[in-house]
Amino acid sequence: MIPTTFISELAQFTNTQIAKVVLNGSYEIDTFRIKKVDAGTVELEYMIPAGSVAEVTLIELKSSKGQVVSSNEAYMPITSDTIIKHTVTVKEA
Repeated sequence: MIPTTFISELAQFTNTQIAKVVLNGSYEIDTFRIKKVDAGTVELEYMIPAGSVAEVTLIELKSSKGQVVSSNEAYMPITSDTIIKHTVTVKEA
């Protein structure tokens, strides 16, 4: 069993590695409304401005060096300013 303190440290490390969100491989968001860690969960909240993309099909969290931290396929039409709440949970498998 992994101690909860170590899981929290891994979540903190993951949080420090996330510098931006990249939508559909090209549109970058580097401003977060919320970016915090609670126990083993990284919580991100960011806005997709209307007109920036017609739809979201891929969400990537990337480091400042452009390395992918997390990648998720999705489908969301964007017809107005859209606030996304994105969580990354660190847990023992």
